[in-house]
Amino acid sequence: MAVARDDRFERFVHLDERSAGFFALGIGRATGMPAAVITTSGTAAANLHPAVIEAFHAEVPLIVLTADRPHRLRAADANQAIDQVRLFGTQVREFHEVAPPSTDEPALRHLRTLAARAVSVAAGPPAGPVHLNFPFAKPLEPVSGPDGDPPGGRPVTREPGGWQEEDPYVRVVRGSRSVPSDAVEHVAKLCRSRRNGIIVVGANAAPDETGMAAGRLAAATGFPLLADPLSGARFGGACKSVIGGYDLFLRDPDIRKRMRPDLILRVGATPTSASLASLFAESTEARQVVIDPGGRWKDHLSVASEYVEADAAEFLQAVSGRLSNAIASDSWRKGWARVEEVTQAEVQTTLSAGLFEGVVVAVAVAGLATDGNLFISNSMPVRDLDAFVAPTDKVVHVYGNRGASGIDGIVSSALGVQVGTGRKTVAVLGDIAMYHDMNGLLAAAKYGLDVSFIVIHNDGGGIFQALPIREHEPEFTSYFLTPHGINFRGVAQLYGIPYWRVTSSQDLGESLEDAMNTEGPAILEVPLDREMSYRRRQDVVSAVAAAVKVELGKGVLA
Repeated sequence: MAVARDDRFERFVHLDERSAGFFALGIGRATGMPAAVITTSGTAAANLHPAVIEAFHAEVPLIVLTADRPHRLRAADANQAIDQVRLFGTQVREFHEVAPPSTDEPALRHLRTLAARAVSVAAGPPAGPVHLNFPFAKPLEPVSGPDGDPPGGRPVTREPGGWQEEDPYVRVVRGSRSVPSDAVEHVAKLCRSRRNGIIVVGANAAPDETGMAAGRLAAATGFPLLADPLSGARFGGACKSVIGGYDLFLRDPDIRKRMRPDLILRVGATPTSASLASLFAESTEARQVVIDPGGRWKDHLSVASEYVEADAAEFLQAVSGRLSNAIASDSWRKGWARVEEVTQAEVQTTLSAGLFEGVVVAVAVAGLATDGNLFISNSMPVRDLDAFVAPTDKVVHVYGNRGASGIDGIVSSALGVQVGTGRKTVAVLGDIAMYHDMNGLLAAAKYGLDVSFIVIHNDGGGIFQALPIREHEPEFTSYFLTPHGINFRGVAQLYGIPYWRVTSSQDLGESLEDAMNTEGPAILEVPLDREMSYRRRQDVVSAVAAAVKVELGKGVLA
């Protein structure tokens, strides 16, 4: 009621708390500042848990405000009373049990200080979720007087100490982790002493700044820059040495062996590509440096030889300033560039051979306007983006839920990103991901949010097609693929959202253009055969490996 009556808030109503949580997460991811999500008690609060987990692991700001029953009704068989104290366990930056409502001056000062603390901690660094739990006793309805006075008749004032000041009661200044000069010089020295280094950038909390800083370091060293699609370095022209095809050519063990670096500088989360992670694990003689502002350990393979806790963009910029000439050997730099060139040529041949799942993500990126948003779902879409979309100078803002890599909440997260940025957004997701968060479409229609959803419909969990379990029928189809037979035309009609059914690459491009020229949300359904897409992926991996081995045989890395 307090929020509803305060026009300083921009408010959105969601009927499904899980969708509400991911919607708030999307806003936080896009803006770097927390949105607050409010629920009643019991399972309503528990439904926020998936979004809280994603926010924690992806370092996204989020404030969770849950109502609770008064202390006397807890653990006493009272209705809608569950244990909400530290409900989300270790998956929050902070938890506070808010004191029962009181209007005396010390209580109000404490409440306002707590609010300021919650916003500051959620915003980071490192960013993440903060949970405030509010026990309320009846009457739950407002009982203030006609002039809006709080209970007890204490006047609302704008005097110092009053509770409706425009500025925060306490302004929290959180300094960024300083860049240690000795570590800068140490890493710069490592760069000078290695001729075959690579720079790897994964998803991170500040992709625009980190991506550009990584590009400057790549230019200063001559080292290839391997840019995850969520890194901020893949799109926008960070530098001329961005490598995008690594996921395909590094799947071959022999190629990985030939291309092992002697130095790996890594920023951000572990990249999407499993083959790139294999390169990390196999490069046992390389010095591996992880640069991260802290909050969560980002070296699950335990291969780091140095771990620097500092602002990544500032640190990379500082190292660049210590390097005067390109360091990489000509054969190393030109060899990686040539391998990338032949890889992208094979990818283009595959993309031109007809519609499959890799084509969908490529068309989605091509159809975005410069400075547009792409929200990419987990399972195969993010992997196809990594494998089939080459680096480009076009500025594309890529978002995804890679903290815990779930497929729940994708619809609502994309909607939150659109609200947070104000930019038209394309979301690419699978049919299972759409099914998981169809409830989020209610807000899309209600608020006219400009998100075009491209649903890759292969009637089940297509990612499992690539795993050995696929050989075990009938269990594989029933318990892993889980076909459902849903027609998303009916889903679009249910929510009153414009709908296109797409059956060719050209049709997809034209339909996406029409959808993006339409105000509000849209759904484009792309029915595809999962077995065919699996074969196309396997074919391009084989073709890339063969082409790259020919180049390596010519001695391009010698």
